[in-house]
Amino acid sequence: MTQEHAFIGRQPILNRQQQIIGYELLFRLNQEAVSAEFSSDMHAGTNVLVNTISNMGTDWLVGNKLAFINVAESMLESNFLELLQPQRVILEIVETTQPTEDLLNRLRDLRAQGFGIALDDFVLTPQTASMIEFANYIKLDIQQLGMSQVPTLSKELRRFPLLQVAEKVETKDEFTKCFDIGMDCFQGYYFAHPETLSAKVINPGYANILQLLNMLRNNAEIRDIENALKRDVALSFKLLRYINSAGFGLSCEIQSFRHAVTILGYQKLYRWLTLLLVTAGADTGTPPALLKTAVTRGRLVELLGSHLLDGQDKDNLFIVGMFSLLDVLLDMPMDKILETLILPETVTDALMEHTGIYGPFLELAEACEDPEMAEVPRLCEQLQITPEMLNRSHVQALNWVEELGV
Repeated sequence: MTQEHAFIGRQPILNRQQQIIGYELLFRLNQEAVSAEFSSDMHAGTNVLVNTISNMGTDWLVGNKLAFINVAESMLESNFLELLQPQRVILEIVETTQPTEDLLNRLRDLRAQGFGIALDDFVLTPQTASMIEFANYIKLDIQQLGMSQVPTLSKELRRFPLLQVAEKVETKDEFTKCFDIGMDCFQGYYFAHPETLSAKVINPGYANILQLLNMLRNNAEIRDIENALKRDVALSFKLLRYINSAGFGLSCEIQSFRHAVTILGYQKLYRWLTLLLVTAGADTGTPPALLKTAVTRGRLVELLGSHLLDGQDKDNLFIVGMFSLLDVLLDMPMDKILETLILPETVTDALMEHTGIYGPFLELAEACEDPEMAEVPRLCEQLQITPEMLNRSHVQALNWVEELGV
């Protein structure tokens, strides 16, 4: 069965002024789930990761707050973590992690990259003490420890430059005691139960991801990689949303797929595709005809505008056409989708209102899908497109999509 929606749990973490500083993101199998049920730590970790960076986006999940993400040893050993934006993420090292020399070196490397480190459900032992020097946060499960043990451990940890988080604070009395002890942050049912957020998912096809991975491995020409991305609306949308995330720190808008690949680089693009491959379903869960229409529309809008526009504008025309069906594909209002992407204003104007330099070309492409084609003559005249030019562009677009094998 294909997963058509992404789900993620979110519970706030507050400071001593009871202001939210971040959210712990939790794996959820479905809307009704209240706990994490998963086949492995890696399964849970990759799902939270892909939902955070691709299906939902860090901005929508946590806004300008920190994202606390649980990571087990298997996830720490992978290179998927490098896809996250270090300045926005606190990696919660789960209590089952064994502090081997390799693991301590990995924590040192992650701290050097800018990630924050939290030690989850912390209990002080000679083994766990070796990890303290890498920690920014230590989380104490007050239910597991018992309130009688918390003051002693808290005092012991105060020797280190880190913030202490009281976990599973369930009553006002527990909050008051932890506050008086001097705990820095608080999390638990007393403040908020975890809420489950969801978003509809469109999954890139396995074949397209595999082809792109092979192309990257073989150092294919950037032009060929760009064409492969154009073949898959889900891939291209997720790529632009990932690279346009606020944490990426871009000083300019991404203007084309070529630009995106150049900015990201082959290595990071390879990692991102690998993560998608791990989490994508074998079937897309989205009607193939709908995806095909989106790609065809992208190519048609690009061709219709080619007699008046070229260069950068041609790339934008393709994006306008292909992304014009995202509201249907994602079952979300277009304005909400566009909040997750940084696109040129001319592109958003066309997608939202069919206005600006690209809007009329999109309007004409959509009119061509109407069996009556009632608006086509008026729009062709407006754009100085003859019936021959329209027919040629339409046939070329259909042939192009067939050649792509969409």
